[in-house]
Amino acid sequence: MRTYSVSASEIERNWFVVDAADLVLGRMSTEVARVLRGKHKPIYTPHLDTGDHVIIVNADKVVLTADKRNTKMIHRHSGYPGGLRSETYGNLLDRRPDEAIRRTVKGMLPRNRLGAQMLTKLKVYAGPDHPHSAQQPAPLAIDHARASSR
Repeated sequence: MRTYSVSASEIERNWFVVDAADLVLGRMSTEVARVLRGKHKPIYTPHLDTGDHVIIVNADKVVLTADKRNTKMIHRHSGYPGGLRSETYGNLLDRRPDEAIRRTVKGMLPRNRLGAQMLTKLKVYAGPDHPHSAQQPAPLAIDHARASSR
């Protein structure tokens, strides 16, 4: 029996929407990265982008457990001597919540051209509205990521 390998023309993409209100950032991001990568489908192929589109709304209401909001740091470097810039996750979430979620999901995707292609299917919005209603996105259930009594 031969192993079935999906071709690029057979891939069917769906749209999902995630309401990030009161979701833990890391737990939500792992599920979103799994859907972007296509691992939730039986036709998953590691060398192809078989994933779906994901829309994240209410990004400004995402939570971090423990004291990570004040202690976890984000670093970026300009490439020049002395060009290291650091800030806390809380500061980035206050300033640009969409960028904080995008960086977290990007860290869970492959570090190559395929991962960059997968990241283009992620749409993050700080508020409850998004312009993708024509695609009729289905809700993506991530109940285990809910921050109930933390």
